[in-house]
Amino acid sequence: QVQLVESGGCLVHAGGSLRLACAASGSIFTIGTMGWYREAPGQPHQLVASITSGGSTNLPASVQDRFTISRDNAKKRVDLQMNSLKPEDTAVYYCNANIPIREFVWRAYWGQGTQVTVSS
Repeated sequence: QVQLVESGGCLVHAGGSLRLACAASGSIFTIGTMGWYREAPGQPHQLVASITSGGSTNLPASVQDRFTISRDNAKKRVDLQMNSLKPEDTAVYYCNANIPIREFVWRAYWGQGTQVTVSS
């Protein structure tokens, strides 16, 4: 079975940095777009960053000058480097990976979430 395991979330002071990592395991031949989403209390999921298998990235303006997403296809891992963290970055961060389950059919897998708390 496919699993996504996240790590790196913790408490950090405003202005600090964190690096989140997500590794996929299981019966996986290839992985399409991978990304990170976050959910603050009372808020829906928000895209933080995504990256295609070819390395093209997409980040919203609120984080693109501070965050960087990268992936290692051999290790089936996607990382999120977060710098200059702000209290409004506080959220549960979820890893996402799109994986084909059969020809022409893709499924979105999600990690369990990791808490990032940025204090003032």
